[in-house]
Amino acid sequence: MDKHDAQLLDLMQTDSRRGLEAMAAETGLSVASVQRRLRSLRDRGMITKEVAVIDPKKIGVHMTFVVMVELERERQDQIDAFTRCIQTEPMVQQCYYVTGEADFCLICTAIDMEDFEALTKRLFFNNSNVRRFRTSVVMGRKKIGLELPIPTTDPNDP
Repeated sequence: MDKHDAQLLDLMQTDSRRGLEAMAAETGLSVASVQRRLRSLRDRGMITKEVAVIDPKKIGVHMTFVVMVELERERQDQIDAFTRCIQTEPMVQQCYYVTGEADFCLICTAIDMEDFEALTKRLFFNNSNVRRFRTSVVMGRKKIGLELPIPTTDPNDP
């Protein structure tokens, strides 16, 4: 990855709807070169998805929760089973396998407390491998994003 790829990744992270012409102007590349590089970044799996970020409150999803989950047994098959269960649940926005007191950290959304209670029954109370879970209610969204800091220098450049 060279500095132009890094620039394109940074531009795509902040606004993937930015046109090829605008990206070409910002990077000093031709439109054809930007198009080729973006295709290559997608083909190499560096760009994995391009999505719209939706304001949850505007669609009636008013609550966010941070849930720390501790499993009863930490065998690989049990971890894989829990992961598969979580991946099919649309109310789970993010899932991290973590070290420390808990095994997983989940970021979940819900319309209201009843909606979240139904989620806990589906994911935790009905799962015999969940030892316990601890929930924190998010009081306010202060920063939301998945942008990564992109190195701007090529490690192969002198």
